[in-house]
Amino acid sequence: MASQGFLLGMGNPLLDISSVVDPDFLQKYDLKLNDAIPADEKHQPMFEEMATKYNVEYIAGGSTQNSIRVAQWMLQTPGLTTYIGCIGKDKFGEEMTKSSKDAGVNVQYHIDETAPTGTCAVCVVGGERSLVANLAAAQCYKCEHLKRPEIWALVEKAKYFYIAGFFLVVSPESIQLVAEHAAINSKVFMMNLSAPFICEFFKDALDKVLPYMDFVFGNETEARSFSKVHGWRIDNVEEIALKISQLPKASGTHKRITVITQGADPVCVAEDGKVKMFPVIPLPKEKIVDTNGAGDAFVGGFLSQLVQEKIIEECIRAGCYAASIILQRSGCKFPEKPVFI
Repeated sequence: MASQGFLLGMGNPLLDISSVVDPDFLQKYDLKLNDAIPADEKHQPMFEEMATKYNVEYIAGGSTQNSIRVAQWMLQTPGLTTYIGCIGKDKFGEEMTKSSKDAGVNVQYHIDETAPTGTCAVCVVGGERSLVANLAAAQCYKCEHLKRPEIWALVEKAKYFYIAGFFLVVSPESIQLVAEHAAINSKVFMMNLSAPFICEFFKDALDKVLPYMDFVFGNETEARSFSKVHGWRIDNVEEIALKISQLPKASGTHKRITVITQGADPVCVAEDGKVKMFPVIPLPKEKIVDTNGAGDAFVGGFLSQLVQEKIIEECIRAGCYAASIILQRSGCKFPEKPVFI
């Protein structure tokens, strides 16, 4: 069984501002469904417009934090997971801290007193979502926090590391430090491609850390973006997953496994020069509330079994279960206990 602090995540803690919006709202701010982008100047008014025009929910979020919270929920033993990121000294930060601690996660936030806690607009239309992240304090994370003796002790204690690609925007040096530690100590290091813009605009940072990845997660859109920016001219997700799994590794202790989700289509897993497809749990459209957090939940479910050294088939099954639960709720929320056998 996994032990205290076995799984550690680092990322951008964001408070999700979630609401069902009109298609015109997406058009007004040039947003696409099933996309995730950083907020720029033209997006700044949308956060207040959502809060005044629509019925919004405030939910603790951020990609890595979602996955860690779901993994902790699946494991049900408090303190098995640790999460590191940066929040502001404000009410939103306090709410997020309470939410994650109540979920059993050992949160170790760096608190920045100069910036507000980061937020993410979750715009839902027809059950599908468009994400616009205003990183704010989340982008103030510094490697100096990670190097503090009490924080680095948590890194040394952990055996599994998971980081969403979004954190490459904030602190690639922190990612590199953890990745190298994992390789030297034969630990498991995992990342997510996270969004097409990460593959496109942070290619060099992603490529630098890729050799350290023992698991690469992503969805079909991100996989195709990765293929395109690397000049592979491959559109087939199975071929892309296989090629990613075969890229050079910094450590030979663990093989690389690529896991690509495809919405309602089967999950694609590439390892040992082969590709396997795993069906997801089918849900009728009327049961899907929104897709926000479903990919993060899949990873969280997967990780909950991986840290228990379960076989890949079980990890995928748990991932699909967790995703199906989140799809039936608004945002990344879950019942008190999982029903996973």
